[in-house]
Amino acid sequence: MINVIKSLNKEDFLTQHIGIEREGLRCDIDGNLATTKHPAIFSDKLANPYITTDFSESQLELITPTRKTAIEVYDFLENLYNIAVLEIGDEYIWPQSMPCTLPDNIPIATFCNNAAGVEAYCYRQFLLKKYGAKQQVISGIHYNFSFSENILKTLYQSSKKNTSYQSFKNSCYLKVARNYLRYRWFIIYLLGSSSIIHKSYEVDCLEKLKNEYEDSYSHKGALSYRNSECGYTNKYDLYPDYSSVDSYINSINKFIEHDKIGSHKELYTHVRLKANNPTNLLQSLAEDGIKYLEFRSIDINPFDKVGIKKIDLEFLSVFNLFLLLTKETPYEYFQQDSNKNQLTVAKYGFLDPLLLKDGIEIKLSTWANQILSEITIMNNMLNLDKNHAIEFQREKVIDHKKTYAHQIFIKVREHGFIKSHMDLAKAYKQDAYNNRYLFKGYGNLELSTQQLIKESIKRGIQVEVLDPTDNFIRLQQNGHVEYVKQATKTSKDTYISMLMMENKLMTKYVLTENNLNTPKGHELSHKHNIEPILRKYQRKSVVVKPKSTNFGIGISIFTTPPTLSNLITATEIAFKYDNTILIEEFAPGREYRFVVIGNQVVAILNRVPANVIGDGVSSIRKLIELKNQDPLRGRGYTTPLEKIDLDEQSALFLKQHSLTFDSIPSKDEIVYLRENSNISTGGDSIDYTDDIAEYFKEIAVSAAKAAGANICGVDMMIEDITAKNPYYSIIELNFNPAIHIHHYPYKGKGRNVAGFVLDLLGYKVLNCGK
Repeated sequence: MINVIKSLNKEDFLTQHIGIEREGLRCDIDGNLATTKHPAIFSDKLANPYITTDFSESQLELITPTRKTAIEVYDFLENLYNIAVLEIGDEYIWPQSMPCTLPDNIPIATFCNNAAGVEAYCYRQFLLKKYGAKQQVISGIHYNFSFSENILKTLYQSSKKNTSYQSFKNSCYLKVARNYLRYRWFIIYLLGSSSIIHKSYEVDCLEKLKNEYEDSYSHKGALSYRNSECGYTNKYDLYPDYSSVDSYINSINKFIEHDKIGSHKELYTHVRLKANNPTNLLQSLAEDGIKYLEFRSIDINPFDKVGIKKIDLEFLSVFNLFLLLTKETPYEYFQQDSNKNQLTVAKYGFLDPLLLKDGIEIKLSTWANQILSEITIMNNMLNLDKNHAIEFQREKVIDHKKTYAHQIFIKVREHGFIKSHMDLAKAYKQDAYNNRYLFKGYGNLELSTQQLIKESIKRGIQVEVLDPTDNFIRLQQNGHVEYVKQATKTSKDTYISMLMMENKLMTKYVLTENNLNTPKGHELSHKHNIEPILRKYQRKSVVVKPKSTNFGIGISIFTTPPTLSNLITATEIAFKYDNTILIEEFAPGREYRFVVIGNQVVAILNRVPANVIGDGVSSIRKLIELKNQDPLRGRGYTTPLEKIDLDEQSALFLKQHSLTFDSIPSKDEIVYLRENSNISTGGDSIDYTDDIAEYFKEIAVSAAKAAGANICGVDMMIEDITAKNPYYSIIELNFNPAIHIHHYPYKGKGRNVAGFVLDLLGYKVLNCGK
């Protein structure tokens, strides 16, 4: 066996298929349970695979897709948290398993009036009647995982057992399930975080509690009331038979037959066997075998925004392997002893109580150190490089004051139950806002693509990244599939319309043909004798640009008549990016970017050219360096704003104003570094969507239609946004407009352009009756 295991590498062992379901109550700023409806943006509760509700309308459930590593699943869970907490208005997500202040009437989740919705609602009514609402709103982490097939197949091939692979696979997961039950007390000790309860959580078992701290109850030594008799438990002690899949199924059917539970969903055991078809679980287990396991002993950690620390998830990946590879000692009453150990640790974990190991008493600390020693040996033998995660857990065993349960106990004792938790909830919401433009784990994608993914997640649309280098994604919902590149290249626009907008000469042609204003100019190529043409523009304000580039690349703008030398330099710059360039008259006014989707303008920005403000001491070069330190500025559309470059276009622009990068502006003097205002070249963005006259919006829609485009960025020069002076000039059409700049403008209201893209693609928000 050891030789077989050593034939596998670290990636084989640590590549596990992990998914997390994290519950969390919505509450108001004072820590009272929110009684508002689940946000409509999250679509039909039963249709959204990422963000839904559990028992209560106020109980969010965040569900990650399967990910291969602990780090990846943590990042996705953080994304879901950020999305959810920023869509619930002035409410917060309660950062604890045990509830916040509860009202007399806890709102039960409601659903669409269809068969699935009625069934979901009736089931919750059944739970309400049987258990009461307070127990049902206890929240937790449900940890789902399976091993890589490479591990299981390698072990199967070496087992030399005369059985099918599926039977062998079942036996592996059954062993892990039995061992998890044996060792779950250890996870409760390490991750238990519900050591104190608000007084509004009134159930019979709390009468035994001795200590009271203002607005809460606790008992000395308690680790996890969620895992105690006061927590989320069945009416009866139920011990499913984990010896085989058939035995497991039969035992659950007997529980149902004897009216202990109503269905397999009501079995609140700490580990569940899961199958391909969750709707008809028992039949699917019988036919297809075990697909993965679900661990249910993990509390919400108040000291981590997503409810579980990344390092604890790393440890669980190692712990899973320990459960698979450690020797299993047969003992008939292991489930009964395990249940006693769970309740003992939940209530007395701080006090180093005696536990039952195969019927023999052993101190918690002694057994915990034995487990960690065995896990350390396994970690070293398999070269897993997870010593940091193991040692992090060892510190909690050595000193119980480092457990989350003790830390929250002390915090509540000092500041009160509600304030302690709300301080954390507020900090987590602020952090989500500060990082609102990010989608963790997807930093290799353009920010616009990240916004489309985020909006898709809100609506319950499944997203698959097909080619991160090209920002190519696949969207799917109810059999409807769309492929999208760079957020705005979709099936709704034709290839010829894209080519038309890419070619600035063709753009000018179709705009002129449709009686839309665009600057007059000339097309130039290397074969032309361009100097005579350039001389015609010496007395005019002009723009020199490549014929087929975007993002302001290679463009030089002269707002005052340039010298012939400067014009020649500008053409040389433009020719670096295209064999054909344009020189055209400069259009007066301010430049605005209109985003047209379908038949409407959905966002408008005024883009202010890259600039710095003088302090009377620093050079322009230094001021650029300081401005680029803003965390909102980055490169490659991974942040809302782009860094400012000290490039030749900027040098040329400064030269026109008798400046260099080493010039020192006076205090509060604004120095512009280029004329073009593209965000991609360091410009600032200001939202004007509600301020521009409808007249100009209609012009923008007409321009997009002229090019046959459903998604289009229209760049327009306007002197008077009220349209009292109706002059305008369309200087460019963009077939792939960046949308993130409208979501997160430098100033003004953010606009959800991604939502309009999804609407155009046919992915409407799903609500009852729609």
